[in-house]
Amino acid sequence: MAMFRVKFLSKPGPLLGLVAGLVAGPLAAPLRAEPAPRPADLRILEEKTSMRAGTHWLGIYGRVQEPQQPGVWRVKIWREWSDRVELASESIDCRPAQATRVGVAGGRVVVQTLNPGGAITPANRLDHLIWWATCVPEQAGRDPAGLAALARRLGFDGQRQEHFEVLAIPPQPHP
Repeated sequence: MAMFRVKFLSKPGPLLGLVAGLVAGPLAAPLRAEPAPRPADLRILEEKTSMRAGTHWLGIYGRVQEPQQPGVWRVKIWREWSDRVELASESIDCRPAQATRVGVAGGRVVVQTLNPGGAITPANRLDHLIWWATCVPEQAGRDPAGLAALARRLGFDGQRQEHFEVLAIPPQPHP
């Protein structure tokens, strides 16, 4: 079961370094009559079609390693519907002791601690799809439920408790 906590970021620390540049939040492209041009390095992780929303694609692109933090990557998340595209920047920590996904939602920083090799549920499937595509790109788009043996070989024991935290960023005083 996931845990939920809200914290306020009040001083610099290692987590603040992970979220630098993410606070701007997702960008939405305007309504369009033709498909949006896709980045050359876009990896589609999931495609779903529904009667109400039409087709939805989820992918990642722009994977760049953090120079000061080995094992930490920045990626762009691509969410496309028939009428719009939303983009978000996230930091993904691929290290066995710290597998996390950090992004911004609604003006708050969301930190999700993951358990590669653990149970995959509808609630965490998307997080694991993004984590595997970022940390082990050759597994992009594969069902994370079938990657437990690979996770063990990579040093993950599958026993870590998953949870997420919502970190509220206090407003900055005006100069």
